[in-house]
Amino acid sequence: MARMHARRKGKSSSTKPYYTSVPEWIPLKSSEIEELIVKLAKEGLSTAEIGTKLRDQYSVPSVKLCTGNKITKILQDNKIQFKLPEDISNLLRRVQNMDEHMINNRKDLHNRRSMKLLEEKIRRMVRYYKKSGVLPDDWKYHLSSIKLILK
Repeated sequence: MARMHARRKGKSSSTKPYYTSVPEWIPLKSSEIEELIVKLAKEGLSTAEIGTKLRDQYSVPSVKLCTGNKITKILQDNKIQFKLPEDISNLLRRVQNMDEHMINNRKDLHNRRSMKLLEEKIRRMVRYYKKSGVLPDDWKYHLSSIKLILK
């Protein structure tokens, strides 16, 4: 598949091993994994950080394979939700850092273009999340209000 904002092809990446059943070597049961996910979320970790910690420290290769649900679904069932979806909040942090850079380096045209591309990505994601009901219909992206949103 091609890149969105560049005239080149994408990189090939590794694929996850294909498992149809839970491997025998996983030390935790599905209820224990769900408790761990809730505990880690209450500590303030994002869903990606929770998945990485489960993979590296607790040797759980796939939460969905072991529990039948994704991490976000488990958190929703336990009534733990973040203000924004993780992908939008990561993009907002990148835009905030880029904005600070642009204040100090006004003539940096390459970063000005990449900041515009990032903002367009955010607008597309906001449109998607509004359609799917994750974000309210009156939510809008403004560069000036990023610091208030990310707190």
